[in-house]
Amino acid sequence: MAEAAEHHKCVIIGSGPAGYTAAVYAARANMSPVLFTGKEPGGQLMITTDVENYPGYPEGIMGPQMMEDFRKQAERFGTDVRYEMITKVDFGNGAVHKIWTEGGQEITANTIIISTGASAKWLGLESEQRLANKGVSACAVCDGFFFRGQEVAVVGGGDTACEEATYLSKLCPTVHMLVRRDEFRASRIMQERVLKTDNIIVHWNTEAQEVLGEEEVEGVRVVNNQTQEEKTLEIKGFFVAIGHKPNTDIFNDFLKMDETGYILTDGRTTKTNVEGVFASGDAQDHVYRQAVTAAGTGCMAALDAERYLVEKGVI
Repeated sequence: MAEAAEHHKCVIIGSGPAGYTAAVYAARANMSPVLFTGKEPGGQLMITTDVENYPGYPEGIMGPQMMEDFRKQAERFGTDVRYEMITKVDFGNGAVHKIWTEGGQEITANTIIISTGASAKWLGLESEQRLANKGVSACAVCDGFFFRGQEVAVVGGGDTACEEATYLSKLCPTVHMLVRRDEFRASRIMQERVLKTDNIIVHWNTEAQEVLGEEEVEGVRVVNNQTQEEKTLEIKGFFVAIGHKPNTDIFNDFLKMDETGYILTDGRTTKTNVEGVFASGDAQDHVYRQAVTAAGTGCMAALDAERYLVEKGVI
């Protein structure tokens, strides 16, 4: 006999700043939320060392400790935090939505808050992963401050790479851009901004082969993919800016998304095209991608969900 489905007023899929903030607000509103952490409890901040740009931490804080604080606050108000993955959803049955855990447990809910985040795309180099948070980063706005006065490299040729390089050029004496083609993919205005910046050096047809260093980044070995010429750039920071992939695949059949998989929300709300389903954090934000903005949309999602439950007479 199949195990009976659990029912909850509010289920939050995904942790991190968006999910945990949504949980704090939902729990305080007597929505009795259940939060499923996913395979990476705490999200991208769990692989972030020093966080210095989140308000309220004047001395900075380690990413994992910050997420531990978020979790404890959510649990303090009664959030049921479960360390499980959601592997399947069904948002096509009207007012009650169904989800399934990796263990096969069926859960039904009046409201679903999605906070599954996005994952940075990497080059796939062993040295890149080994030196992650030791000079290798996927976010210049997050980590550029640590490389003031030092030479850095940015990998990529799109708008994100151009934005990162321009940002870093205000902090660093030289920014090396490694572009694997002989042209940018970025918009015209971003290309012009980069090319007009004196301390950004663009290396065309160039790919990173190895990030150098044992305990921290000391350089990068690159190759020209046309001439096969190799050279070493002495840098202290290596920024990979080849895009992010939102973790939204399991919602494909039900939610409207843009061409890259970010969930579309209604105006300045967190409402999706499915009634009772709300999206927050990096799963729906491809512009800002900061912990503080993710937390803000988590708050919005919980408030939107609360109003929805009140309108439906559930709470």
